[in-house]
Amino acid sequence: MLQIRRADAGGPLGIQYAQCPQPISMRMEQNASWFDASASRETARRELAALIGRFAPCDGGHQTAIPSLSFYRCSAPVDLGCGVSHSAFVFAAQGAKRVVVAGHAYQYDHLHCLVTSVDLPTMSQVTRASAAEPYLCMKLALDPQRIVELAAQLHLPEPEAVPAEEGIAVGLLSTPVFDTALRLARLLDTPGDIPILAPLIEKELLYRLMTSEMGTRLRHVAVTGSQTYRIARAIEWIQHHYTEPLRVETLAQQVNMSVSSLHHHFKNVTTLSPLQYQKQLRLHEARRLLLRHSGDVRSVAIRVGYDSPSQFSREYSRLFGAPPLRDVAQFRRGNGSAMSEASETTEVREAIQDDSVDEKTGGIPSYSVLTLDH
Repeated sequence: MLQIRRADAGGPLGIQYAQCPQPISMRMEQNASWFDASASRETARRELAALIGRFAPCDGGHQTAIPSLSFYRCSAPVDLGCGVSHSAFVFAAQGAKRVVVAGHAYQYDHLHCLVTSVDLPTMSQVTRASAAEPYLCMKLALDPQRIVELAAQLHLPEPEAVPAEEGIAVGLLSTPVFDTALRLARLLDTPGDIPILAPLIEKELLYRLMTSEMGTRLRHVAVTGSQTYRIARAIEWIQHHYTEPLRVETLAQQVNMSVSSLHHHFKNVTTLSPLQYQKQLRLHEARRLLLRHSGDVRSVAIRVGYDSPSQFSREYSRLFGAPPLRDVAQFRRGNGSAMSEASETTEVREAIQDDSVDEKTGGIPSYSVLTLDH
């Protein structure tokens, strides 16, 4: 713009030329464009929330006609639930949830998504939900084989150049990722399109995740021979032998790593050492058994691999904040309303009702980070 100054200030005609900011009209157009985009995203969010609400009419987890896609609904905040989260992409169309891994908390909502690339013992809690505006979550299970196949098309770096990455992360839910997820969910209203279109949209969604800020976690797992790939194999081995004494030397041999390298990269991915990981698997399973069966502490301790019930009780108290029986009683009281109705949360239902065994985890029940919430 032009600034007029006094003639005695010097300069031809007393005119001083200042740097021109953006014209007001241009700034108004940009603001209007941002507002339109924000309004459009909010409209899409409401559409997805309504869609999830239709296909998840009551509280709990709901498998959809798309095998990898599930929804989760919760009408009130709940106490921390625990289990094993598997590789998945999750976000909330409404409400919010907090996931805790080894003392590190990750929270997601309609603006943030959670991605887990390896199986992790987690604790999770719905933090924002009500009967009027329930927590509504969308979870897409991530198939490692599909990650490998897509990674082959992305020309990943050689394994030696790929450092280990933490196996869980929360990041901004970008518009391209959200739009693709919404298109996948919309297929539920046209089930005849699912066999043809769902695999294509899932591949697009996986591509957008792998090329996003959190994509390195997925890409690294797909690189055979990378440190993260080896840690994923170590995790799988522990899951199949979690009740047995763990010798780190044996585990290192199983994945072709030195003991020091295994410790270093295992902690990078899981935030835990191998022994801590095994311990948490045992304790999470013990809590599930106590909630489900109300069995005595000694038999549960032995069942999950402990020789000493007193050691089991000490470690249980350290992780969950109270001795086993007191913790179970507190959990039941804290979730009494949810447990007395058919509307209990996925964590509560799995912990109390589901005796099924997940073959992938070698006896440890699957836990949905439909936290994923994992």
